[in-house]
Amino acid sequence: MPAPARVLVVDDSPTMRGLITAVLNADPEVSVVGQAGDAMEARAAIKQLNPDVVTLDIEMPNMNGLEFLDKIMKLRPMPVIMVSTMTHRGAEATLAALEIGAFDCVGKPIPGDARPFGDLADKVKAAARSMHRFNKGATAAAPPAPTPATDFRVGRKIVAIGSSTGGVEALITVLQKFPRNCPPTVITQHMPPTFTKSFAERLNRLCAPVVEEATDGARLEIGKIYLAPGGDRHLQVVNASAPSCRLVERPPVNGHRPSVDVLFDSVAELAGRNAVGVILTGMGRDGASGLLKMRHAGARTIGQNEKTCVVYGMPRVAHELGAVEQQLPLGSIGEEILKLTAARKEGID
Repeated sequence: MPAPARVLVVDDSPTMRGLITAVLNADPEVSVVGQAGDAMEARAAIKQLNPDVVTLDIEMPNMNGLEFLDKIMKLRPMPVIMVSTMTHRGAEATLAALEIGAFDCVGKPIPGDARPFGDLADKVKAAARSMHRFNKGATAAAPPAPTPATDFRVGRKIVAIGSSTGGVEALITVLQKFPRNCPPTVITQHMPPTFTKSFAERLNRLCAPVVEEATDGARLEIGKIYLAPGGDRHLQVVNASAPSCRLVERPPVNGHRPSVDVLFDSVAELAGRNAVGVILTGMGRDGASGLLKMRHAGARTIGQNEKTCVVYGMPRVAHELGAVEQQLPLGSIGEEILKLTAARKEGID
């Protein structure tokens, strides 16, 4: 059995530090080696304890979590999981943290939560396994946003994308390649409730097409990207004569709601060969079987390669099942999607 993942818990609330510590220490593969109440204490603890993973509160006195995360990523890169309030403000800050380089995020519990921080231990273990990504020195500055294609002629295909841990950065990279007249695109990204609306707004500011949180009955249109809302419903695509979003209340699939498999299954049934399926970085196996159904139905399928994944989980399982037609580095996926969805010269896609 491998050594437990060693964690430093950083939060200005003693109660929250205690709750996080109790949740993590309940897993035999995780060990909390220290706690800190602010950035100064955390800095000293990191030097003294050399933890594998840090859980970091966003709102702290003296130096907030975003400022401290930025310093960590520049001076001593390591896996950091952000702990955020489940509010619009908390979501905006968390998305910024994920772009800076945070491994993942969890929401602070609210009254009535049956399992506070239910998947935190799994995320910590995945973060610890990703340490090799942070052992090559400080992270490089982000490249400038690419200029979307201006001569793209859209065909008739639908694009479906699934992602999880690492998906914020990955989706930004892919979607910034899309032109204003991109193919209709539907996305399921595993995120806490309230975060997806903020993420859709952020993508809309960063990308040429219109990006919005999917609503029940919304028609799929050229130049629009639809992000599944987090919470209690799955996103499907329905109605072959006028493809539309449907939000359905069903139990979680693969532990997730919304689930990538539910989205991919619906696209396989509705669009068949007139679709492109893409599976990006993420823990677990959600989306792998759905992508296989898409490929069997004639869709073109792409998986992110291991080298560029934050977590090579979902794409790995999809590749092993035979669901992935081609594996590509993250930076090439946006352009490949456009190649596969462009109209042919004779106007038939």
